[in-house]
Amino acid sequence: MQDTSKQYDAVINTCKDLFLKKMQDYGSAWRILRLPSLTDQIFIKAQRIRGLQQNDVRKVDEDQESEFIGIINYCIMALIQIEKGVVEQPDLTTKQAKELFEKQVVITKNLMNNKNHDYGEAWRDMRVNSLTDLILQKLLRVKQIEDNQGETLVSEGIDANYQDMINYAIFALIHLNNK
Repeated sequence: MQDTSKQYDAVINTCKDLFLKKMQDYGSAWRILRLPSLTDQIFIKAQRIRGLQQNDVRKVDEDQESEFIGIINYCIMALIQIEKGVVEQPDLTTKQAKELFEKQVVITKNLMNNKNHDYGEAWRDMRVNSLTDLILQKLLRVKQIEDNQGETLVSEGIDANYQDMINYAIFALIHLNNK
């Protein structure tokens, strides 16, 4: 699990670096996005990854790695939106956004550590394609929960699904980086 923690942190550092650079370029314009809009952005990225995995021809010069990074960052934005609420105007400095980003990463990494303990790092034997499918499945679940106005009978909430998607995307990037 020591390697997993280091690999996890390396992926997160790449994601955070891009997030902070985009904060410099665009500010916190993403703060106006409602959860369904963020979910749809993540869905587009996951569908693109699936297309890259299935199609031989690419017409846009972006790879799976950049799309997985996008999934991670959009999921973290969604978790921040759940915590802070949606606003009408950008309201976060880069420093504030960085602190919120890091807070969500700590919570999500703790979840990964607990699940890794219980599941024995089973993800290491999974294929990237399977991780992509799991992300898509989680997205469909989130969309259904959103359509139900957040109401669930026995299921975990939207935040847990976003956290799982972050962890699946990190696992996929660890696999892709090890090739």
